[in-house]
Amino acid sequence: MSPFLITILVIILAVVLYVISAYNKGITLHNYVREAFSTMDVYMKKRWDLIPNLIESVKGYMEHEKGLLSQLTELRTKNYSDMSMGEKLQTNMQLGTIVPKLLAVAENYPNLRASENFNTLMNDLSSVEEDIANARKYYNGTVRTFNTFTEVFPTNIICGFFGFKPEKLFEISDLERQNIKVKF
Repeated sequence: MSPFLITILVIILAVVLYVISAYNKGITLHNYVREAFSTMDVYMKKRWDLIPNLIESVKGYMEHEKGLLSQLTELRTKNYSDMSMGEKLQTNMQLGTIVPKLLAVAENYPNLRASENFNTLMNDLSSVEEDIANARKYYNGTVRTFNTFTEVFPTNIICGFFGFKPEKLFEISDLERQNIKVKF
């Protein structure tokens, strides 16, 4: 066998091993993204389940805030289990803009704030929101790592060939960036 042929075979073997390694890393990183979303999904579902209780607790006190309550109720009419990953992200971004408004409005009702049931729900919601924020950071970190892997050369060629596409980061909306005004 000639040295030229041996060199060609070694190069081919190196390329094949690199492609296999890159593919396996892509699968591993994609699984990290799925695991991170699942972690965040647990907390988002927990918040999803707290919302009806919060609405019921607040309903009697906030007759003139029907628009806010109807927005929350409308979002909750969807079946969480039937939503896609993207729909869950979008719906939770919407919840993230409405819930702080509800809490700000609730500040105007001293009897509501004195309610033990409301305070328990608020503490639960606060805890879940913190868990979601932490899970969001983890999710976005894994998505960033995966997206970088799928977008840099030469792994972008391999990822494109095997159908790996960048994942969507969990971002807050412009409404969430604004401060909620509390009036007394």
